[in-house]
Amino acid sequence: MTATILSLHSYPVKSCAGIDHAHSPVSQGGLFRDRQWVVVDAQGIFMTQRGHARMALIRPSFSGDDLVLAAPGMPAHTVPWLTDTDDPAQVPVKIWRSDTLGFDEGDGAAEWLSRFLGTPCRLLRVHPLAMRIASPEHVHNWRLHNYDLVPEFPEKHHFGFADGFPFLVANQASLDELNRQLAAKGEPPVPMNRFRPNIVLQGLEPYEEDYLSAVRIGPMTLAFVKRCARCPIPNIDQATAQSRPEPGLTLAQHRRFEEGVLFGVNAVVAGAGPGARLAVGDEAALEYAI
Repeated sequence: MTATILSLHSYPVKSCAGIDHAHSPVSQGGLFRDRQWVVVDAQGIFMTQRGHARMALIRPSFSGDDLVLAAPGMPAHTVPWLTDTDDPAQVPVKIWRSDTLGFDEGDGAAEWLSRFLGTPCRLLRVHPLAMRIASPEHVHNWRLHNYDLVPEFPEKHHFGFADGFPFLVANQASLDELNRQLAAKGEPPVPMNRFRPNIVLQGLEPYEEDYLSAVRIGPMTLAFVKRCARCPIPNIDQATAQSRPEPGLTLAQHRRFEEGVLFGVNAVVAGAGPGARLAVGDEAALEYAI
């Protein structure tokens, strides 16, 4: 059986707005430049929409290699791509329980972000020497149960500032089912951007992703190593930064499991060699968990 890629999305700055792609280079670390920047507060703690909903209104884009930040009522700010050294000063940063390294993008970016978010903060980019890896426990468990599928599946998967894994895969049919449940309660539908996926698949049944171990897309195998437990961010309208109780209440009524309230799956990839790309419309062969 097969599904197809409906849409692709990257989030250059963690917890800020995403960028939609018709196609994207892909590596072990995720889609091109996904979560390569993070905003940290005055204590060096990473910031997200959980505590700073206005981050949803910050719209990253690129001008050549340079990152461009835009937001309502703010002049655009360009963050030049650092090219003068391969070893900038290291700034330790912890993403949940994971220690990694960033480097500071300077006072201009810090002042721009602090002004818009109303609190002192700074912008860090992934340091060239950072060696953060996706959960060894989850990857090991997947390899143990799927050895026949990909015998040489890598043990270590390096990535940037995403919460725990380099890819989040969602199923359009699952969102359609959630919106059907919302409509039955008289609630408006929500778009997929509430769940901030990298890859959206179509052609599956609602929540069929729960039963998949992997999808194969060309030479690549995306291993579904962990179902994704959701925080309150899906309750934040990504266009207005306003929060409401839905869809969280409805999702919790129908999708509460021992691991939490689940929507989407976390994934790592094998076979994403030089020049690897994903594109909307790509076919994804389905591999089911045994």
